[in-house]
Amino acid sequence: MKIRDYMLGLGTGIVIGVFASQVTGKMDISRSAELVLKDIKNSFKEEGPIDGSWIYMTPEPFEKEAIHMKVYKGGISRIKNGQFEQFEFAADSKTGTVVELVKL
Repeated sequence: MKIRDYMLGLGTGIVIGVFASQVTGKMDISRSAELVLKDIKNSFKEEGPIDGSWIYMTPEPFEKEAIHMKVYKGGISRIKNGQFEQFEFAADSKTGTVVELVKL
């Protein structure tokens, strides 16, 4: 193998590596809405059965004080101690962490 061929291969590898790192840095990687809802439902099921649940499939902008992120919004309903309860939540689209939970 000639040194010219080696240098050409090395240079091509470096260029592809830099390009790939730039592309992946610009990608917005989110968890799927289904997985986020499944995790939240499992947390609620620890306290008892749930009656229904829903989630918007598209992340929405969320702001609270100085916090800015994209969230999935959804809801859970259940009967606890004979009383019907409804909750709405906002969960971080990247981690699935619930950032807001409101009992209606």
